[in-house]
Amino acid sequence: MRLPILTLFGLFPYALAGVTVQKPGLTVPARYQSNRAAAEQIFLTSYNAYKKFAFGHDELLPISKTSGDDLGGWGASIVDAMSTMLVMGLDDLFNEAVNFSSRIDFNTIPAGGTISVFETTIRFVGGLLSAYELSGEKHPILVTKAKQVADKMAFAWVGDNDVPFGHIDFSDNAPQIAVTNIAEAGTLSLEWFTLSKFTGNATYADLTAKSVEHIANLGTPLPGLAPQLIDPSSGQFADAYITWGGGSDSYFEYLLKYARLTNTNNNIFIDTWKTAVDSSIKTLLKTSTVGNHVYLADLDDQGLIRHVGSHLACFHAGNWLLGGKLLNNQTIINIALELNDGCWNTYAGTATGIGPEGFAFISSDGNFTGDAITADEIAFYNKHGFYITASDYIQRPEVLESNFYAWRLTGDTKYLDRAAAAIASFNKFLPSPNGVGFACLNDVNNPAAGFIDDTESFWFAEVLKYLYLTFDDPEHISLDDYVFNTECHPLKAPPALNSYTGSGTLIPKKPFTAHTTSGPRPLISPI
Repeated sequence: MRLPILTLFGLFPYALAGVTVQKPGLTVPARYQSNRAAAEQIFLTSYNAYKKFAFGHDELLPISKTSGDDLGGWGASIVDAMSTMLVMGLDDLFNEAVNFSSRIDFNTIPAGGTISVFETTIRFVGGLLSAYELSGEKHPILVTKAKQVADKMAFAWVGDNDVPFGHIDFSDNAPQIAVTNIAEAGTLSLEWFTLSKFTGNATYADLTAKSVEHIANLGTPLPGLAPQLIDPSSGQFADAYITWGGGSDSYFEYLLKYARLTNTNNNIFIDTWKTAVDSSIKTLLKTSTVGNHVYLADLDDQGLIRHVGSHLACFHAGNWLLGGKLLNNQTIINIALELNDGCWNTYAGTATGIGPEGFAFISSDGNFTGDAITADEIAFYNKHGFYITASDYIQRPEVLESNFYAWRLTGDTKYLDRAAAAIASFNKFLPSPNGVGFACLNDVNNPAAGFIDDTESFWFAEVLKYLYLTFDDPEHISLDDYVFNTECHPLKAPPALNSYTGSGTLIPKKPFTAHTTSGPRPLISPI
C-alpha cells in the first residue's frame, strides 16, 4: 500500500545505497562509555520527578513541585520522551507512555484554548510517529493519535492559502489570523510526510510541502535566505530580517532534511538549502576579533549586519555537517566544524560550563547589536571572544546536537570530552537543593542567581537523547539510517542517493517584497 504513495510523491523508495554521513567503523573508546549511563541516569531522575509531581501534564515545575500545561495539556513530556525511552531501552516506561498516549483525546479543548501548529507537530505528531517506528510498528494507536491531532491542525490552511496560520483554536477549529514565521510555517514537512506514509493519505505531505515550496519560491533579500516573518493571508513576507536563529532556524533545517528523508526528485528543497548556505558564507559568516571564533551574523530589516548569535542558532553546525556530507562538499564541512567550535566556546566560557540563550561578538567589520556594549561586556568579550546578551539556560539542545553530529562525522574524541563536560555541568548546576529533578538557570555565568522553575519537554526529547547517542554505539540510530526531526525524534530514512547535488542555484519565481506591518515586531515563539 505504501509504495504507490511514495511513487505519488515523486520519490525513490529503493535508491541504491549512496552517500554516507557517519565515519565508517566508528566506536566509542572504553574510557568514555560510562557517560552513556550518566545521561540515562539524568533522564531517569528527571522523568521520575515528572511522574511523581506532574504526570499527565505538559511539564514539571521542579522547584515548586507542581505542573504546567502550556502545550495543550495533553502530557507533552510523556509523548516527547517516548522515542528517548526506546533509544535507551526503557521498555517499562515506554509501555506506560503508550498506554497514556492511547487515551489522549485531541478533540478536547486544550488548556488555553489555542495551540501552536508547529509546537504540536514537532512534539506530538513527530513523537508519536517516531515511537511507532522505533517500536517496530507494534502500536498502531500511535499513528491513530497522530492523525487525530493533525486532522485538527489541518484547519490552519485556509482556502487557497499555501501557508498555514501558526495557531488554531481547538474549540472551533478557527485559525488565529496573524503573521507567523517561516520556522512555524516550514517545520511541518518531515512529520506530516511520515503521517502520509503510514496512513496512505498524501494530503498531509502535500499541505506541508506546498508551504515550504511557496516560501522558497518567493524572492528574498539574499539568495535562498528567506526573512523571518510571513503573512499567511497574503502569502508574502512581512519583514526583511534574516537569521539562522529562532523564528527562521528549522525552516532551513527542514529544507535539507526533507530532501534526505524523502529522496524527492523535486530539487527546490536541496537547491534552496544550498543557496542559503552559499549566501550565508558570502554575507553572514564572521570571525571574532578575540579568539577568532567563527559565527553566523544576522541581517536586519535595514540591511545592517547584527553581530549576534543564540543557542537556538547553534543547530546550524550540525545541519551544515549533514548537508556537507550529503553534497560531498568539504568546504561546508570545514566551516561547519568552525561554527561548532564557536558555539562550544559559549559553554566553555561561562562559570557553569553551560551556554547562554543569547550572545554577541565583535568582528573586524563592526559590533552592531542594536544595543550599547557595556564595560562589563567588553571585559568579558576580551577574555572569552563573545559576550552574553541573554544569560538564561532553558535546557536548549542545539550546541550538544551539533556536537553529536561532529562526533559521528569525524570521530574526534574532543567532541566526547565536550559532551562529558556538559553532563558534569548539568549534574552540578541544574538540580535545585530544594526542588526535584533538573531545572533551568537564570544566569549561566552566576549560579547564585538561582533557577527557573521549569523542566522543558525537550529536555527529555533532545538534550538527553543527543547526549546518550553521543556515547552509544554509533550504529545504533545511525545518521545513515535516520533523519531527526527538530525535536530529535528519529524518523526512518530510505537508503541514501548517490548524489544530492540538485539542479544548481535557486532562482525564485517572484521578486522580494516585504509587506511589513506597523507596530512592534511580534514575539517569536521558541523553536
